[in-house]
Amino acid sequence: MRRVLSLAGSRNGFVLAFLIFFCFPLFSQDYVVEESWESLRNRPYPQWFKDAKLGVFIHWGVYSVPSYGGPESYAEWYLRGLQAGAQNRIDFMKEYWGEDFEYEDFAPLLKAELFDADEWAEIFERAGAKYIILVSKHHDGYCLWPSEYAPGWNSVDVGPMRDVVGEVADAVRKREIKFGLYYSLPEWNHPLHRWYIDPHEDIHPYIQQHMIPQFKEVVSTYKPHVLFTDGEWFHSAEDWNARQLIAWYYNLVGPDAIVNDRWGHGADIGFKTPEYSSGRIQTDRPWAEVRGLGRSFGLNRNEKLEAYMSPEELIHFFARAVANGGGITINVGPGADGKIPLLQQERLEQLGAWIRVNEEAIYASTQWSKNGEEKEVTLERIDPQVHFNWVRNSPGQPISEDNFTATWTGYIMPDFSEEYLFSAVADDGMRLYIDGQLVLDMWNQTKEGTQSEAMREGIGQALEGKVRLRRGQKYPIRVEYREDYQNANISLFWESRSLPREVVPQKNLFSRKENQTGDGLSAVYRSMYQYLAYTHNHGNLYAIAFEWPDEVLTLPIAEPDAGTSITLLGREGDLPWKYENGKLKIDVSQVRYNEIPGHYAWTFKIENYE
Repeated sequence: MRRVLSLAGSRNGFVLAFLIFFCFPLFSQDYVVEESWESLRNRPYPQWFKDAKLGVFIHWGVYSVPSYGGPESYAEWYLRGLQAGAQNRIDFMKEYWGEDFEYEDFAPLLKAELFDADEWAEIFERAGAKYIILVSKHHDGYCLWPSEYAPGWNSVDVGPMRDVVGEVADAVRKREIKFGLYYSLPEWNHPLHRWYIDPHEDIHPYIQQHMIPQFKEVVSTYKPHVLFTDGEWFHSAEDWNARQLIAWYYNLVGPDAIVNDRWGHGADIGFKTPEYSSGRIQTDRPWAEVRGLGRSFGLNRNEKLEAYMSPEELIHFFARAVANGGGITINVGPGADGKIPLLQQERLEQLGAWIRVNEEAIYASTQWSKNGEEKEVTLERIDPQVHFNWVRNSPGQPISEDNFTATWTGYIMPDFSEEYLFSAVADDGMRLYIDGQLVLDMWNQTKEGTQSEAMREGIGQALEGKVRLRRGQKYPIRVEYREDYQNANISLFWESRSLPREVVPQKNLFSRKENQTGDGLSAVYRSMYQYLAYTHNHGNLYAIAFEWPDEVLTLPIAEPDAGTSITLLGREGDLPWKYENGKLKIDVSQVRYNEIPGHYAWTFKIENYE
C-alpha cells in the first residue's frame, strides 16, 4: 500500500492539539466535566438519547467501491482481508482491476455521483430515526472530511471531492435529527502504526502524533452529539487517552453529548453497543443494538437476499429491543455512487410506517416490569453437513440469534475400514456421539473478547476423538450444539490413514438408515421466541403483539381497574375485555380485516396501567 506519512502534518498536529486542548472555548463556564473516571461515570446520560430508541448508522468509504466479501463477512474490512491473505478478496481485485491494482487505487473510483445528503436525511426522517451516526473514518484511515492528518486520503482530496461529513451534518440537523460520528481509533495501514500488523505495544507514537490531533480536528469541527469510537480492543483506555478525550468532548459539546462504550479496557463508560446480538441485554446504562439490515455494515454485493431482514423481522427486532430497555442503531451501506440501495431504503420506510402508527409505545417509553412473553420454537430441516459459520446471525427463522441449541441425528457410513480421528471447531459448545459412544465432548468452553471485537478469529477449540469404523456400515450419529452469545459456528471433521482431514461430507451422512444416497443429517434447532413485547409510557401499558390473535389476546398480567379503556393503536374505538383465571383477555373478534393497522406487529394500549 502506498501511504506516505506527512511530517508537516504531524508537526502541525502538535500545534493544533495544543490549541484545541488548552484554548478552545468550553460549552459553558458552568458546565465542566473533570478528567477523572469518577466524574465521567457520574455524568448523567442525556435524556434525549434514552428517548430516541432509533438511530441510523452509515458506513460509506473506499470499501464501498469493491463492496465485496464472503456472504457472511463485513465488506468494510476489505483492506484487512487483503493484508491477511483472504484469497477471495485478492482474486476479486486482481480479476476486475488488474494485477498491479492496490486498495488505495479504489479511492478515485468513489465518485459519489448520486450522493445527495438531503435525500439521505429525508430517508432517515421517514424512518423515524432520532439520530444518525456517520462513519467519519473507518479502520482503513480514509476520512470523509478534509483532514489535515490524511492528505490525499480524504473525500475532498480524492474521490467525491466533497466534505461528506459537513454535508450530512447540515442536512440532518435541518430536520432536527441529532448528528453523530463514528471514529476508528486505530488504522490498518498508517506509517506510525499498522494495526493488526505491528506489535500492539508500539502504538503510542501513532496515538500521540496522529490519532489525538485528528480526533480533536473532526470533533471540534462538526461537534457531534453522539460519538462512537471503535477498534479499541487491544489496548487500555489509558493507552487511548480516553479520560482526557471524553472529558474534552463533553466540555466542548455540552450536556447533550454522549459517547459509546468502546474506549479500551478499564473504561466502563458510555452507552452499550451490542453488535449482531439478539437485542436483549441487562444493563443500567442506555444501550442500542448495532447491526446492518443484512450481514454487513459496508455494502456487500455478495450477500444473498435471505441475509436481509424482512420488514417483519426488523420491526419485531426493534420492538424487542425497546421492550428490553434499549433501542437499535440500524445500518445502511450506500454504494460507491452515494445512493442508498433501494432494498435498504424500503426497509427503513417500512419501519418508519410502523413507528408512525405506534410511536406512543416507542419514543420516550420505559422498560416495564416484564419485557414480554416467550414460547419455545423449533426449526426442523435436513442439513447436508455439520459445517456452519452463522457469525452473529440466526440459523433460520424463528430461531433466535443467541441462546439456541441444535441437534443433528442420522447415520454415518465410512468409505474405509480403519480408525477415524474426529475433531470439531465450535463456538460455544458441542458433543459428538457415534454408535452411542461419546467421541467428542466440547460442551464447556471459555472465551474472551469484547462485543466490539467483531472480526476476531473464531475461538472454538479443536479437540480430537478416535473410533474404529467399518466400510459400508451405517453407524448412528448424534451431534449436539449450544450457542450462548454472539459468533456462532460449528464444523465437524474426520480423517484417517486413507483420508486427509476434511469436513465430514454429505455423501457419508444419511438422515434415514434406508436412504441409498447421502443426504445429510436431520437437524432440530430450538430456542425461545418472544412473541409479545411490553413497553410503558405516559402511565399506560402497551402490549406489542408479533402474532395477530384470532379471537382473543391473552395477557398473563395483573387485573386492570374496572372500566379501563383498551384500544388498538391505529384503530378507533375501545375493545371489550375481561379478566379470568389470572389473565387479561382482550376480545379482538370484532376487528375487521380492513381495520387492522399494518401487517407485522400490533400494539394494544391499556390506559392508566402501572
